[in-house]
Amino acid sequence: MRKIFGSLLIILFIACNNLYAEDVTTVEAKDTDISDNLDLEAVASIFGEAKDLEEFEKKLNDPDTQISNLDLNEDGEVDYLRVTETSKGDTHLVTIQAVIGKDQYQDVATIDVEKKGKDETQVQVVGDVYMYGPGYIVEPVYVHPPVIFVFFWSPLYHPWRSPFYWGYYPPYYRPWRPYPRHRHRTNVNVNINVNNSYNYTSVRKSKTSIELQKKSRRNDFGAKNPDKSFAKRNEGVKNKQALNQKRDVPKKNKPKANDVKKPTTNKSKATTGKQVQKDWKPASEKAGAASKVKDGRVSVPSRKINSKPSHRKSSKSVKPSSRKTKQQIGRPSSRKRPKRR
Repeated sequence: MRKIFGSLLIILFIACNNLYAEDVTTVEAKDTDISDNLDLEAVASIFGEAKDLEEFEKKLNDPDTQISNLDLNEDGEVDYLRVTETSKGDTHLVTIQAVIGKDQYQDVATIDVEKKGKDETQVQVVGDVYMYGPGYIVEPVYVHPPVIFVFFWSPLYHPWRSPFYWGYYPPYYRPWRPYPRHRHRTNVNVNINVNNSYNYTSVRKSKTSIELQKKSRRNDFGAKNPDKSFAKRNEGVKNKQALNQKRDVPKKNKPKANDVKKPTTNKSKATTGKQVQKDWKPASEKAGAASKVKDGRVSVPSRKINSKPSHRKSSKSVKPSSRKTKQQIGRPSSRKRPKRR
């Protein structure tokens, strides 16, 4: 009897584990998309911080920052991202490709760098249509002109083409296992330069970049896996930006003018608040404690508040009841009784 009971417990335990595993797989499949594994704002950010394309490729594959989470060939390790470049006149096309096998590469994104005038350089980070859908373009506005511009317009400029390929990687590169989406999202956010601005558009401005990409694009993974394209993965959704909007990705929006509560101007109502100067700080805050200032006002009581309950009668007139309460019944009458003769 004990053996039968023990066997039933083991079977029940295995069934519960299988059920839990199926639930996890289902949730992960609905919540994750290939395009989540490389954030183009992060790409634009580190591009603006690199001194040349060699350093840019190193930043993309740095095992300490772990910008990428792509594992297209599903071998359990994040794919190495190589950087190649082609140019024509004042236009440079920088291509980011995932190394997925021997002589197999997949374009992930391109960066269009085009000189406009003497002191203006236009940059657009374009997501590959297979990965992100059509018209997913990030336009970074850098707070400071990137040093990499000097590399492009230097008299000593020479095109960069990554020397690394499948099975041959730089000494600093140590592959890592992909993270869940929320964990990777947290890791990426700390590596985005928030001083820059990142605008989104669906219009690609450089016609020369389009011509250069047609000649150099690699779509080895997409050709073998047409059912995994963005259009097939997300039917009815245009691109990555539309997918984010559908998911209601939280963004730090500034409050609208109509939503700001204006201070009351009714002078008939008494207030115990005094306007606080902008450079003023209470002693509690100077000592390191949390500030008690709220909405530009600090509480200043006008009188001491008595903690004992008030026994004052209400100003409203109350009609006496003709009925006696329970407390009144049984009490001796206050009227004097006449003496018996």
